[in-house]
Amino acid sequence: MTDASTITDQASEVREEEALPVEALDNWLAENIGSELPDNRGELRITQYTGGVSNWTYRLDYDGLALVLRRPPEGTKAKSAHDMGREYRLQKRLRPAFPYVPRMLAHCKDESVIGAEFYVMEHLTGIIPRRRFPKGLDLTAEQARQLCTNALDKLIELHNVDLDSTRLRKIAKGKGYTERQVNGWCSRYEKAKTWNVFGAKSVMRWLQENQPENEKICLVHNDFRLDNLILNPEDPTDIIGILDWELTTLGNPLMDLGNSLAYWIEAGDDKVARATKRQPSDYPGMLTRKEIIDYYCERTGTKVKDFAFYEVFGLFRLAVIAQQIYYRYHHKQTTNKAFKNFWFLVNYLLWRCRRRIAKA
Repeated sequence: MTDASTITDQASEVREEEALPVEALDNWLAENIGSELPDNRGELRITQYTGGVSNWTYRLDYDGLALVLRRPPEGTKAKSAHDMGREYRLQKRLRPAFPYVPRMLAHCKDESVIGAEFYVMEHLTGIIPRRRFPKGLDLTAEQARQLCTNALDKLIELHNVDLDSTRLRKIAKGKGYTERQVNGWCSRYEKAKTWNVFGAKSVMRWLQENQPENEKICLVHNDFRLDNLILNPEDPTDIIGILDWELTTLGNPLMDLGNSLAYWIEAGDDKVARATKRQPSDYPGMLTRKEIIDYYCERTGTKVKDFAFYEVFGLFRLAVIAQQIYYRYHHKQTTNKAFKNFWFLVNYLLWRCRRRIAKA
C-alpha cells in the first residue's frame, strides 16, 4: 500500500515576492468561513504550490484543517485569463454534476485583503503527478495505462455533462467557437511577442485556412493534464479530483483534446521535448499521442480524417501561453527565474507546429 503521508503534498516555502499577509487573511477567513474552521485552530500557516506557472496557488494550514487559496499573478498581460470570480462560480455550479471539482468555500473581490482578488476551496488529500511521480510511488506499466484511460474517461464524462443541469449554458458565445479561438490566440501572440521569438504568420495562416467545417459544443476544461489531476493514494489509478478550471468554457471537445496532447511528451520524443515535460507522460505503459486520439475517438464515436488541425492548434496555443508568461519576465513584471528561458520553448513549439503541418 502507498504511504500517503510521504507523497500526497508538494507545497513548499512561499516565494518572497509572492507572500500573503497572514494576519489580514486570517481575519478574513474567520469572518467569511468561520463555520469551516476548527475551534482550536492555532495559527495560520501558509505554503505555496510552485508547479503551476499561471495563477498562484497556496496551501493554508490550521491545526486540523487544510485549505487552498487561488489568486492571479502580479503584472498579468491578459486579465481575462485570471478572473477569480468566474473561476469560482463556474466550479461551484459544475460540482453537483461533476463531483471531481473541489468544493468552493468563499470568494473575495476586495483586493485590499491580500492585494488581489482570490477564492478559497477545500484541500483534497491525494497525489498530484508532476514532472515525475513522487518518490515512493511505483506504478506498473498496466497501472500507468489504466491511469491514462481513466483520465480520458473523465475528460469524456466532462464533455458529456448536461449543461442545463449546471446553469453554465450561458457562458457560451454561440457558433464560431473554433474561429474565435484561432483569431484570439493569433492576436494574443502578436501582442505578447518579444524580439527573441520567431514570427508565426505561416502557422497562423494555416490554422485560419484549415479550420474544420463542423464543431460540437460542450463543456471543455482547456488545461486537462496529469498534473492537474489528484489521485487516490490507496489506488493511484483512481482520479478523485481535477484542478485548474480557469480556462474552462463551452467549446469544441476535439480542441480540448488537442490542447492536452500539446503537453503530452512520449518516451520517444526528442531531448528538448523531454526536458520540458511537466507530467510523467513518458512513464512506461503510458499511452502514445496516437493511442490517446484513437481511444477518445473510439469511445465517443468520433470520426476525424486527420487530427492535424487540433494538434497544431494545441501546440500553437501552448506557445502563446508560454510567450505570455515570458512577456511578464522579459518586462520585469516577475523575477521568477523559472520563466527565463521560455522564449526558447516558444520557438521550439512553433517548430513543432511547422513540422506537423508539413506532415498533414
